[in-house]
Amino acid sequence: MRRNRRAVIVAATALAVAGAAVPMALAGSASAQVACVGAAWQSDAIYVGGDQVSHAGREYRAKWWTTGETPGTTGQWGVWQDLGACDGGEPTTPPTTGTPTDPPTDPPTGGPGQGDNLLTGYWHNFDNGSGVMELNEVPAAYDIIAVAFAESTATPGQVDFALDSSLTNAGYTEAEFKADIAAIKAQGRDVIISVGGERGTVTVNDGTTAAAFASSIVGLMNEYGFNGVDIDLEHGINPGPMETALRSISASKPGFTYTMAPQTIDFQSAQGSYARLAVNTKDILTIVNMQYYNSGSMLGCDGQVYAQGDIDFLTALACIQLEAGLDPDQIGLGLPAVPSAAGSGYVNPAMVSDAIRCLETLQGCGNFVPDQAYPGIGGAMTWSINWDATNGYHFANTVG
Repeated sequence: MRRNRRAVIVAATALAVAGAAVPMALAGSASAQVACVGAAWQSDAIYVGGDQVSHAGREYRAKWWTTGETPGTTGQWGVWQDLGACDGGEPTTPPTTGTPTDPPTDPPTGGPGQGDNLLTGYWHNFDNGSGVMELNEVPAAYDIIAVAFAESTATPGQVDFALDSSLTNAGYTEAEFKADIAAIKAQGRDVIISVGGERGTVTVNDGTTAAAFASSIVGLMNEYGFNGVDIDLEHGINPGPMETALRSISASKPGFTYTMAPQTIDFQSAQGSYARLAVNTKDILTIVNMQYYNSGSMLGCDGQVYAQGDIDFLTALACIQLEAGLDPDQIGLGLPAVPSAAGSGYVNPAMVSDAIRCLETLQGCGNFVPDQAYPGIGGAMTWSINWDATNGYHFANTVG
């Protein structure tokens, strides 16, 4: 099953990896054949970047962590790099000689696809005291940039977007904004439009409003070049109509980036609206960046109470999403970039990295240790890029 968080990899990245990893037998011709040197692909096995397998008479190399994704079905930008047809069919065991299978020892650094974790940051289309910036100023460490926010119109369900006067008065034009989006996308990063926020309300509660929402998001993607949408509705969500809207967007924009930023209360129950939406749309969902701030104490997956501000709060609540059925690469940890970015919940960014390590390896945990390891955690999110800039991008430099 292919999920879209890895659709951010572009041709330049793919070619860079391929150029370093494709066996010499392929160098002269795309149709040249190589011997199958990888073990037969297994649907229940876990593979990491550089692992080589054979399947249906062809050789494949994994670009990142994966399990259950059939080689040959993930597309050009998917997890499996097609190395070409094998000589003599598919072996059942790897040979002791033949084309080297070791992955590159020094893969490119930075940008989507160059690690197991992605960093999402919100970009302010307003000035709240943290300052404004042009998109071209956003550091490369940010893989997904969520533009905050699209706003509701007089038509129920419909949203729209325009650059705020705090930016246009500073000389940032709409044409420059669109050009910056195109340039960021060319680097293999995503720019998506976020809907909601603390003050935003969007009503999607039936077929008509779902259609209006989907149509307006697709329209903004066409107009500005956004890669997708972030659902950050903090005043309630109706999972059925919203799923209808998101699947309509997916039909119009296959491979779009779809993220969400629920509050911790939204995932206290598997029957909660956000939890139901996430699980029901996991086949098109990129990542859930839950907000581990402005929260207060919450229950972890073990039924114990945890207070925000320490590693156990992050890992025990992330565990709820994993046990609800989301995949590890769909889990992101959302934290404030600096203390002034939120009313409560700030932690040292190093703790975010420690929490990801705990979830992935069961190492470096606090008092709470998950029952199992979850390799390939999706990454982290911060509110916000603008606030991070006020502290020399400490969050991005530490977590990214």
